[in-house]
Amino acid sequence: MLTIDLNSDLGEGYGPWSMGDDAGVLSVVTSANIACGGHAGDPETMFETLQKAHKLGVSVGAHPGYQDREGFGRRVIPMKPDAIGTMIAAQIGALMGVAFLAGTEVRYVKPHGALANLAADRRDVADAIVDAVAKISKNLAILAISGTELEISARASGVPVFSEIFADRGYLATGRLVPRDRDGAMIHDPKAASQRLLDFLKTGLMPVIDGDPVRLAAHSICVHGDSPGAVAMAQHIRDRLKAEGIVFSAFLPPQP
Repeated sequence: MLTIDLNSDLGEGYGPWSMGDDAGVLSVVTSANIACGGHAGDPETMFETLQKAHKLGVSVGAHPGYQDREGFGRRVIPMKPDAIGTMIAAQIGALMGVAFLAGTEVRYVKPHGALANLAADRRDVADAIVDAVAKISKNLAILAISGTELEISARASGVPVFSEIFADRGYLATGRLVPRDRDGAMIHDPKAASQRLLDFLKTGLMPVIDGDPVRLAAHSICVHGDSPGAVAMAQHIRDRLKAEGIVFSAFLPPQP
């Protein structure tokens, strides 16, 4: 029996403005990566999202990114690795503090957007993130894009690390995600996304847009909460994979 986690990036609004249907997505996923004030999010949004996740028994993680609301954290902001470590430590700490008020606990860290992509290829950036996470708490794990420097760095440092693949993103032959400004970056058809996931879970091979399939590992599947139709996508994936005997469970159990 195969068990897999289903995660989504949530809490990405701020003030009166909201992005996506967080409540709907939370009713489907098993883990929630919650924005913590960098690319998106504010204290009230964090609190509300954490509360909803806790009530639904969804495991929660910090989703830090560049301090870049205007670019939604999808632009690389030139920073030294030490400064990146400090930046994400501040964001993780903010979410951990609000989590105590919401009666839950942050279990893991998943970098967002351009920061995640940079940490996928640059070992110095990956090391800075891993070092910050390790110093904040020995109880924190890292959720890393499969086959990246962040994954390798965490393993080398003894920090618990789990690997993720993306349900709604295209892949390159390098194992990296197709940049969002290129054709094939996003998968919008839930049926196509589900079939690709089923094929991957059977073979370990991920189709790419520019070559032969690449071998990846996965403890978790990500569906982007900010994508149109995110709830329908997540629900279809869960229903389709469940029908094939796949069990959904958080890669780290939520705290009671």
